[in-house]
Amino acid sequence: MATSLEKIQSVMTKKYGSALEISTPGSSIRLEGSLDTYQMKVEAGWTAARFGYKAVINDITVPDVQEETIACSSYVDNVLERLHFDVAIIGGGVIGTSIARELSKWNMKIILIEKEEDVGVHTSSRNDGMIHDGFAAKPGTLKALYNVRGNRLWEPLASDLGIGFKRPGSLLLFSNPAMKALYPLMADRAKRNEVDGWEFWSRERVIAEEPYVTSKQHGGFFLPSAAVISPYKATVALAESAMLNGAKLMTSTCLTGFEIEHNTIRRLHTNRGICTASIVINASGNWADIIAEMAHDRFFSLHHRRGTECILDMESSRWQQHIMSMPSILQVREKTKGGGIVLTEEGNVLIGPTAEEHPGREQYTTSPSDMIKLKKHFTLNSKLSMDQIITYFCGVRPCTYEEDFIVGPSDNISNLIHVAGIQSPGLASAPAIAADVAEMVIAKAKTFMEIQPKANWIPKRTADIITRRLSLEARDELIRLDPSYGKIICRCEQVSEKEVVNALHSTLPATSLDAVKRRTRVQMGRCHGGFCTARCIDIIARELHIDACDVVKKGPDSQICKGNMSHDETNRIC
Repeated sequence: MATSLEKIQSVMTKKYGSALEISTPGSSIRLEGSLDTYQMKVEAGWTAARFGYKAVINDITVPDVQEETIACSSYVDNVLERLHFDVAIIGGGVIGTSIARELSKWNMKIILIEKEEDVGVHTSSRNDGMIHDGFAAKPGTLKALYNVRGNRLWEPLASDLGIGFKRPGSLLLFSNPAMKALYPLMADRAKRNEVDGWEFWSRERVIAEEPYVTSKQHGGFFLPSAAVISPYKATVALAESAMLNGAKLMTSTCLTGFEIEHNTIRRLHTNRGICTASIVINASGNWADIIAEMAHDRFFSLHHRRGTECILDMESSRWQQHIMSMPSILQVREKTKGGGIVLTEEGNVLIGPTAEEHPGREQYTTSPSDMIKLKKHFTLNSKLSMDQIITYFCGVRPCTYEEDFIVGPSDNISNLIHVAGIQSPGLASAPAIAADVAEMVIAKAKTFMEIQPKANWIPKRTADIITRRLSLEARDELIRLDPSYGKIICRCEQVSEKEVVNALHSTLPATSLDAVKRRTRVQMGRCHGGFCTARCIDIIARELHIDACDVVKKGPDSQICKGNMSHDETNRIC
């Protein structure tokens, strides 16, 4: 039951003085006024979330923190003008692409709109790739529901998509002997969340499984269902699968507004023209509340949690067998899981992530202080050290103040479905969320059109050829058929020229250096592209029939070279 407005105002005044004004529009609670820091703004939102309303609209202002606007692509044309779609999905992350694939099973016209030049550019590629087991999610939340369901769906889905999948399991170390007493409580939480398996490991069992583990451990709680995938390859594969089954993908396409009539979205305005859609799905990640506002349906606000992780070289994986962390007893009060050591599907070890409330929706800068925060995780394994770091990166998670997902139809706009606040464990949850959203769409679509499953739906996507994973005999045969498989472009990751070419001519073609990187792992080794960047530029220019100086890193206005270079000149640099 929601708390009265008078009671809320009293509580908030005690904590923040008279700086805030509280109102309750619809089923949400709105905060207005000014506070000194972004952290204070977020904490005020968390406080408001306890009062029993559907969601928090946080309109508190902070000095020197400007409201962000969506940076639209510079591409302008009329490709979408007057086109109609049965379903329009806004956002080409792992959630949007999962939904597109799921809906492609039906005879509907589907469009996926993504403002960047490729899918999976933001949160969907800036994470550790962990398919969480579901233990950490609060029982009864959508996070808990979708996490466990999604975990079960990912292994067969990865097989259909032709991408790698591993299940190393997750080990939560006990930092002192007293924590062993928590095992029954931990087992009960896992049971309530319907997690697929859990075990108590003694100190001796932990050492047997992880010989280089810290001597400060006192046993642990093991969750065998935790898995890992490549998040960027998964997002590309989901998009390609949807496209193979008839879905239309429009990249470099930014939604700029809706036309609303009688509480229904009638038209979608984009930089590529004005189109119509019978059903609209808001799966726009860090911008979901802004898209909701465009539809006159902003009943929630997002806050943004930055996390930094560092990547260790491939050699480090020999010293670590499982995902591993050592949370403190007080961790249950935190909004995050605390980070640790994460294995990747490709073979690197990741350390992190950190967690910091920060106003930037797409601000990915890192700092020395991030490295200091990550340093503690290295102590969990005596063989890991900071000199094994080859790079580090930052991601931003879109969080509601309730710290749970929003998945469901709008209360106010008849043809709008929101899929918002999909922070961790969003990657793990994606296929389960997509299945439920597809059911919502099908039920709604059946009220105004005849709809049937596709008889010729294609479940399997052809796996990309990864030469470094082939046997010598298989490599020899490939090279015999096409010698460009024998020309290694990236020494660190052993990527061949033909793999880069394949990425440029795939179902969802790569058109930038970063897009090629996400598909092939060129530039992901210890040298960070020192050896392969020039060669990649040459191949991209040759295959796309453009000048080398027109090759971009990540979309418009991100060229690597200046001037005019012929193919021969680029070859000489290479």
